[in-house]
Amino acid sequence: MGKYFITAIGTDSGKTLISAIVTEALQADYWKPMQSGDSQRDADTVASLISNDYSLIYPEKYLFKTPVSPHWAAEIDGIEININELVIPETENNLVIEGAGGLLVPINYQNQFIADVIAHFDAEIVLVSNLYLGSINHTLLTINEINRRGLKVKGIIFNGPANVNSEEYILKYSGYKCLLKVNQEVEINQAIVKQYAIKLMANWHNDEE
Repeated sequence: MGKYFITAIGTDSGKTLISAIVTEALQADYWKPMQSGDSQRDADTVASLISNDYSLIYPEKYLFKTPVSPHWAAEIDGIEININELVIPETENNLVIEGAGGLLVPINYQNQFIADVIAHFDAEIVLVSNLYLGSINHTLLTINEINRRGLKVKGIIFNGPANVNSEEYILKYSGYKCLLKVNQEVEINQAIVKQYAIKLMANWHNDEE
């Protein structure tokens, strides 16, 4: 089954919402290997937003107290993240894996990053891009790093207020499939997630034809 890694151009791009939508669409299992800040777990948020009866939510391998970069949060807690100890949960289902921040968020002081975790899992990237002044630059830098590392990409999801010009430029530059556009919703709930999951599945299947 497929392994899909949700990463983004920045920390506040909406990875958890997109993870919930992809999980609901595929009726996949969900896993966030590293969570910095234990007051509100992204796994709990995803669990509250999906409504199918098939998805399983797996516990984090690393759950840190402080909401900072994983390498620093681990240091504060007196441990070090070992990429070799990151083992994908055993499942016969599709698996959605949510990252932390963007590609070059460090996970330890050995010059290993989220991008190395993606390669370690041999997962396919779903890139989340939210559009703001400067987001073209941030998105293209992320795309360049993906290409430099030879990582696999399923497609891109735009999240938040639309900007057609920016979206078209990013898609033309990258050659990525636009899997979904998520609007700036007043409220996020199971019904909204379900609506976007249905839209996503249509594009997901078209991408495989």
